[in-house]
Amino acid sequence: MQDSTGNQTVTQIRPNFRFETARELFEEIPEAHEDIGMKPDSQDVVTFCHELLRSDTPEEAIAFCAYLLPRRYCVWWGHESLVTLGDYLDANDREMMELAATWVGSPKEDERYAALEAAMDSASKTPGVWVALAAGWSGGSMVGPDLPPVPPAPHLTARAVNAGILSVLARGTIDARQETLERFVRMAIRLGEGES
Repeated sequence: MQDSTGNQTVTQIRPNFRFETARELFEEIPEAHEDIGMKPDSQDVVTFCHELLRSDTPEEAIAFCAYLLPRRYCVWWGHESLVTLGDYLDANDREMMELAATWVGSPKEDERYAALEAAMDSASKTPGVWVALAAGWSGGSMVGPDLPPVPPAPHLTARAVNAGILSVLARGTIDARQETLERFVRMAIRLGEGES
C-alpha cells in the first residue's frame, strides 16, 4: 500500500506480530541474520515472508516466522506444525510436545522448567524435543532453581522452533516440502494476525 506521496507504507498493525516491518525485526534481533540470508527492506512482515517463500531458500520463511511471533505464540505454532506431520513423530516427540503445550496453556515457571528439564535430558534433539526446548528457553533461567539464574538469550526460542519444524520436514518427502512450508507459514501469519 502507498501513501499520498507514493511511499510504501505498512498496511496495518497486526496484533500478535512482534514487529511491523522486516527491517525492525532484523534491527531488534541481529541473530536473525545468521538464519535468514535475504536482506530486509521497508516491506511489511507478511510481504517479506512471502518473498522468502518464493526465494531459493524458502525454509528461511520458517525462521522468519519463528522470530516474528511472540515466544508463547511461537511455541504453539511449532507444536501445531508438528502435529500436522504426526506420522513422522515418535512417542518421545509426543511427550515433549505435550510438555510444551502444557506450558503454552499455563505459562508458569514450573511448566516451563519441566519442559526444559525433560528436553535437556533427552538423548537426541528430535522435532518434539526442540519444541520443548523452545518452551524452556522462553524466559526464566536455564539452570535449576538452586543455582544462580542464567537467562536464555532472547533468540533461542525462535531458533529451537525453527530447528523443530525443519527437522520434521526433513523426515517427509521432498515432493510435499514446498506445500508444507507454505501451509506452516500461513498458520503463522493467521496466528500473527489474530485469527484462531
